[in-house]
Amino acid sequence: MLQITLQLAETAVRAAQQKAKALGTAMTVTVVDEAGRLVLCARGDGTGFFTPETSRAKAMAAAAFKRSNKELSEMAAQGGFWAIVPTVLQGQVLPTLGATPITLGGQVIGGIGCGGGTGQQDQECSEAGAAAVK
Repeated sequence: MLQITLQLAETAVRAAQQKAKALGTAMTVTVVDEAGRLVLCARGDGTGFFTPETSRAKAMAAAAFKRSNKELSEMAAQGGFWAIVPTVLQGQVLPTLGATPITLGGQVIGGIGCGGGTGQQDQECSEAGAAAVK
């Protein structure tokens, strides 16, 4: 069974932070394993004080549902189940822009969530972080 290691999480966080720097925004980046357990959280300088919690909830959504939060946010916008997921799960998952599953060998081993920029910036940073693990 493939697992996300601290070293892989550090690689993902560095790549996401580099993307944030290129975009000119501060970014908090959180990596969770396939079960949503925290592996690493790096709060970016100048980010809001809720960004560690929101980036983790985004990462948990990507890992739990094995989908990009770009896709999840589109489904949530249509209403129904996806719109109430944050309420049902008491804020533990957040299906909004800013997270991507981390895959290795075709298997989801975790999720990376970002917060601090616009939704699109958060998504771009999470995608960069996830891509660095491959």
